[in-house]
Amino acid sequence: MRALATWSGAIAGLLLIMVGGLIQAGVPIPAADGGLRIWGLPISLQVPALLLTALVCGPRSALLAAVAYISLGMFQLPVFQGGGGAAYLLDPGFGYLAGFIPAAWLTGKLARQSGMNDVLNLAGAAVVGLAVLQLCGVVNLLLGALAGRWGPNLGALLFSYSLAPVVPQLLLCCAVAVLALGLRKLLLIES
Repeated sequence: MRALATWSGAIAGLLLIMVGGLIQAGVPIPAADGGLRIWGLPISLQVPALLLTALVCGPRSALLAAVAYISLGMFQLPVFQGGGGAAYLLDPGFGYLAGFIPAAWLTGKLARQSGMNDVLNLAGAAVVGLAVLQLCGVVNLLLGALAGRWGPNLGALLFSYSLAPVVPQLLLCCAVAVLALGLRKLLLIES
């Protein structure tokens, strides 16, 4: 039964990550006419989808979903933002994609600890996962800069890949925690 739950969570997580990569994140803000309008954020829902998978399905399912997602992209399926293929290994953003794996495992592991039945703890686990993902990406950018891979563009790459998206991603960690808490209660996940 546990294997069935792991694999079904992994498949659901993979689909969630793939669909999340197609949807631009946005937040509702008040409009001048008294209604609401959606303000687009400079990120997709891919990272929140990964974190939600880890918080709800646990470390094994999230790890399998992350590995499957990266594998699909490496085998020429256009699931990454710019397509797919082995050339992504040399892309500045590949470190962030590789960071999906440790981020998924650690976030899922933290979500399975006792006392993870409130929004604050779940948001903390999501933020830790986001920090791991960002760290992997920054390390890749720094190693690439040392190897002369990016030329004089390191500052611009750090800004566009790490600094610009981090605040919206932190906001979405809070939204993911609220959604994860509801799903965990619905699915009767003990913590």
